[in-house]
Amino acid sequence: MILSISGVVLFGVIGFVFFRKDGLKPSHACVSTLFGFYLSSTAIAPSIRAGGESLASLLGGMRF
Repeated sequence: MILSISGVVLFGVIGFVFFRKDGLKPSHACVSTLFGFYLSSTAIAPSIRAGGESLASLLGGMRF
């Protein structure tokens, strides 16, 4: 649950930055959002979720 909320916040911030600084058009943002919803209902969604969880655990285990 924490991973999904922080992922939503992270991607929201990245999308906002692209929209403000790099000229991301609202139509491109809508297409990206719809693609994400479509991708979440496919058979590859568990693999993507597992990859995100392993990336989060890798980043969480880093010591500086």
